[in-house]
Amino acid sequence: MTSTKTRFAPSPTGLMHIGNACTALFSALYGDSFLLRIEDTDTERSRREFVEELLEDLRWLGLHWKEGPEDGEPVEAWFQSRRGAIYQRYYQELEERGLAYPCFCSPRELEISRKIQLGSGQPPRYSGKCAHLSAEEVSRKRREGLAPTLRFRVPKGEIVEFEDLVRGPQKFESDDIGDFIIRRADGGAAFFFCNAIDDALMGVTHVIRGEDHLANTPRQMLVLRALKLPLPRYAHCALILGDDGAPLSKRNGSRSIKQLREEGYFPIALLNMLARLGHTYESDALMDFAALKAAFDLSRLGKSPARFDPAHLDHWQHLAVRAADNETLRHWLRAETRAIVPEEKLAGFLDIVRSNCVFPEQADQWARILFTDEPRAGSGALEAARQAGEPFFLAALDAANAAGESFDLFMTELKSKTGAKGKGLFMPLRAALTGRHDGPELGTLYRILDKHRLHRRLAEFTYESE
Repeated sequence: MTSTKTRFAPSPTGLMHIGNACTALFSALYGDSFLLRIEDTDTERSRREFVEELLEDLRWLGLHWKEGPEDGEPVEAWFQSRRGAIYQRYYQELEERGLAYPCFCSPRELEISRKIQLGSGQPPRYSGKCAHLSAEEVSRKRREGLAPTLRFRVPKGEIVEFEDLVRGPQKFESDDIGDFIIRRADGGAAFFFCNAIDDALMGVTHVIRGEDHLANTPRQMLVLRALKLPLPRYAHCALILGDDGAPLSKRNGSRSIKQLREEGYFPIALLNMLARLGHTYESDALMDFAALKAAFDLSRLGKSPARFDPAHLDHWQHLAVRAADNETLRHWLRAETRAIVPEEKLAGFLDIVRSNCVFPEQADQWARILFTDEPRAGSGALEAARQAGEPFFLAALDAANAAGESFDLFMTELKSKTGAKGKGLFMPLRAALTGRHDGPELGTLYRILDKHRLHRRLAEFTYESE
């Protein structure tokens, strides 16, 4: 079987978000070899710090590239901003063969032409105004100080066809495309051009990207064919929307990968959620990267827009926390949380975290409830304890003194002394010990609380009814 090489080619103009990460993941899951390329031709918006954040995000997710940069230092091999000389050779070849020409049309002229075409019901495309300028006319315009773009001359009357690995057969008429810009007036390479050239030169066999790039594909195919460069296979994934059906934004729960990392999400939780955005697996279990890769299949990618639901991500986070070993959970806790938990109580506390927490903030709250004397929140729960009355808690103190470390004996003694059962037994105890209605099993609380702290909390309610 032929080896496949995929790539992730982001523009470092901001932090990586869900959509970018999904494209990167699908490419890493599919390819035998995964390549990272930095498309930083937008010099005004590209930032080295965004490259550094991108690399950190990918490493945190466990998406390790076989080819690509190791840091944010721009180098010719992987940064498009350093590959201008390479692109220039191909510009020159196209111009020499009459397959590209300088265009001096101003942005205002192009906008007017576009509005006229739309107004007459025609698809907007370049009119070809500069397609047949003579060498003398080109020289004169240059002498006048006009900086031209370079346009690719699209052949007339051709059909561009390809089999999209997600969306099936695709067909485009070249007459609907119009001559397009491959080099900007400032000399910078246009996306259509450098993206396709680099895919060919770097040996990329499969391009997996969003369906918003579908219309770019025939343009890139025309360029590669004109230059006799190899064409990759294309797979255009459905776009990702928010759970409200609108484009992803902060309003409908979208955050950067850096934000999700800082909030305490596990990378395995994010991977499992992303792998199912528009893609189906037979298993609903939490899977590591190797298992996700083994079962990934482009034929399982849907054509309809996928929806990102924050609750879906939290579901996988819930499973990831429960699957984590003690060492992983210990490092996941905040430093201040680790400082609160006594070493001899750590293993028991981590069991509580697995069963009751999804984020480090929640673990910190439980650490403060269990191991400090900070005021316990939850006035409603404390009121439930007060309603049990002084006799109940006097009996609880006696039972605790008699039972020592044995929770079963404690409960037997308390039931015998009070006759309480069900909620009337458990809820006042839980409220008194934690200030909450929910949380770990009562036996777990009884065993992990320092006995002096447990007795003090029971004693607080022996005079609350006065």
